[in-house]
Order: sequence, then structure tokens, then C-alpha cells
Amino acid sequence: MLRTGILNPQINALLSRFRHTNTIVIADRGFPFWPQIETIDLALVDDIPKVTDVLRALQPVVSYGAVFMAKEFLEHNPAALAADYRALTNGIPTTFEPHPQFKLRVPQAIGLIRTADITQYGNIILESA
Repeated sequence: MLRTGILNPQINALLSRFRHTNTIVIADRGFPFWPQIETIDLALVDDIPKVTDVLRALQPVVSYGAVFMAKEFLEHNPAALAADYRALTNGIPTTFEPHPQFKLRVPQAIGLIRTADITQYGNIILESA
């Protein structure tokens, strides 16, 4: 029995396939459903869990080479939240791009973890190192 680390078996299975240059999407509650991508739905109630909760859980077990977010995130959220995201991705430079362009990356992801986050444009794509 696992006693520490990621306890969710679906997330563990997804992370075991997260290899060089693969991407994973961590999305908010309103992110569209993509039938061609494995989706792990963690949404419980508003903001439980948040994208940052998932990032915090992944931080000690996953190595990122690139991070992508919608540039609209910076326009609609406080700088302190952007700093939280930056810290939780180990300071890897984030590529901010228009939301429609960000969504073009989604079909290439090996999985999507849906949260109940209500942060505007709080979705993030992590690329394995």
C-alpha cells in the first residue's frame, strides 16, 4: 500500500508514461472535454482541488523541461498567483501564448488532469524534461 506521494492510481499510471517531451495538461473545471485524451477528473467542489494543489503534489516527483500557459492568465489574475505557479514549476520559464494557441497544444498531450479550480485561464501544460 502506498503511504506517501501520489496516491491516485490513475495519476501514477499517467506519470509512469510521462517521458521526454511528453506533455500533461492540468486544467480548471471549465476546460473543454477532449475525448481523445485520457482525462483524470479530480473535481470535487469549487476550488477543491486547485491547479496549484496538483502542481504541489507533482513537484517532488516530476521533472519539467517546459511550461505553457495562456497569456490571458497574467491579465486576469494577481501577480502573487503567477509567482505561486512559477514556484510550483521550479522556476522553469513559462511560455505565455494566446489562449486559442495554447489550446492547440492540448491534443498532443498524453493526459489531462481536471481540477475544480475557478481561476481564470489557470490551465497549464507541463512538458517533460
